[in-house]
Amino acid sequence: MDFTLIVVLVIVLALFFDFTNGFHDTANAMATPIATGAMRPKIAVALAAVLNLVGAFLSTEVAKTISNGLIKEGGGGVQITPTMILAGLVGAIIWNLVTWLFGLPSSSSHALFGGLIGAAIVGAGFASVDYLVLLDKVIFPALLSPVIAGFVAFCSTRLAYAITRRYDRLPDGRAGFRFAQIFSSSLVALAHGTNDAQKTMGVITLVLISAGALAPGSNPPVLVITACALAIAVGTYTGGWRIIRTLGKGLTDVKPAQGFAAETSTAATILASSHLGFALSTTQVASGSVIGSGLGRRGSSVRWGTAGRIGLGWLMTLPASAVVGAMAAFIGLLGVVGVVIDLVVAVGVIVLIFAISKRNQVSARNAFQGVNEVAESGRVVKIRKVKPKKARGQAA
Repeated sequence: MDFTLIVVLVIVLALFFDFTNGFHDTANAMATPIATGAMRPKIAVALAAVLNLVGAFLSTEVAKTISNGLIKEGGGGVQITPTMILAGLVGAIIWNLVTWLFGLPSSSSHALFGGLIGAAIVGAGFASVDYLVLLDKVIFPALLSPVIAGFVAFCSTRLAYAITRRYDRLPDGRAGFRFAQIFSSSLVALAHGTNDAQKTMGVITLVLISAGALAPGSNPPVLVITACALAIAVGTYTGGWRIIRTLGKGLTDVKPAQGFAAETSTAATILASSHLGFALSTTQVASGSVIGSGLGRRGSSVRWGTAGRIGLGWLMTLPASAVVGAMAAFIGLLGVVGVVIDLVVAVGVIVLIFAISKRNQVSARNAFQGVNEVAESGRVVKIRKVKPKKARGQAA
């Protein structure tokens, strides 16, 4: 197979991954405002798509972490071939779609990292991965970011309810937070674009470096930035309703004040990490914020069973996608036949997953069907007043 053709196939596959990243992570920004009724579903995802597009142009620090950080691409490192990158993308895409099918808000970022790491180790050995960058820019942020975001959301929710305590027991007393959610969720969508779109930029830049089209250490070209921004924006607009349902109602019933606190915490964490070049999981941050806000509102409860499923998905993402990426790389080493097999299997799995999803389709119309109490979330928590007990012998 012509070397140029392989590079083109890798770029196409990378953009498809970017598309899946978009619909997989729409929930990070728009699950809570849809759940609280702050925005209509279609308007919410359209706004998220536009802001993802804009955010993708604001920074390239995360892209640099991938293109000349996590995987050594030459210049004294180990040369990674486009075939290995193709195999890594196969692992990332398959894991992304499997978790989407089950409505699990797993990390698209870690799926990508795992797929690339597994493929690189099989194709070029353990020395092809910079493990210091892996720990510093990926593992540590993955452990800390949801905890930090959850703690900030917990404190913000407590503060929001303390400031607006005079509205207790009044219907729609805190409905003003719905308007604030439009701003906060928009900020999350913008932050998502600054972080997640860059990961695909980094992959495409990496394959161009490995093909000799760019010098080691190069920044993503403007054409690459534009293509990745468009791909993630289109993916975001398609919705990803299964995961929106999980984050919007699966973890806790979200009220407007909670939603505002969770979204603000998510956006602050992601923007700070993007500036520092941390390729964190925006999904983990958003999930941590929703859990923190649920713990912060009096009378609410967190569905720990769902939280446990999400946590298990987090733990499995990196190693599972690495295994799939490694298997794809092992097959890819067979040459032209191996690359063809990888592509045929990947397309077959993608078609099968979408076919299965049609049996129980989740869309904007039914994502929150049967949970009208969530749509009525302008109503505040009713705090019951406990009547004092009468003393013995006191007249009735």
